Formats: sequence, structure tokens, C-alpha cells
Amino acid sequence: MMQYIEKLLKKMKATEKGQGMVEYALIIAFVAAIAIFALNGGLRNAVSNAFDKATSGVNSATTKASATE
Repeated sequence: MMQYIEKLLKKMKATEKGQGMVEYALIIAFVAAIAIFALNGGLRNAVSNAFDKATSGVNSATTKASATE
């Protein structure tokens, strides 16, 4: 029984499949956390502000064009 356990431990140390899976899981979790943070706060506000400025610029140009006619 001890020989089997020792052989199993050596085999587990030799293969790094589990380590690779854990690394991929951590990368996916990190990317998901960044996406959640970006969509909940900063990115949403930045996009909203950009559209507000664009709308304001279009409205201002429309008003100036109407006034010159």
C-alpha cells in the first residue's frame, strides 16, 4: 500500500495538469473581476459621459444651424 501511495505521489508531482487548470481558472476569475468592476462603475460612466457630450454637440450644432437660416 505504501508503495502505491509513493508511486501515486511521484506521478502527481510529475504531471502538471492540475496546476495548469488552476492557473487558467485564476486567469478567468481575474478577467471576470475586471469586467464586473469596469461595467459596474468606471466604464459605464465614461461611455455615458461620452454619449452625453456627443448629444450636446449635435444639439448645439442643430440650434446654430437653425438660427442662421
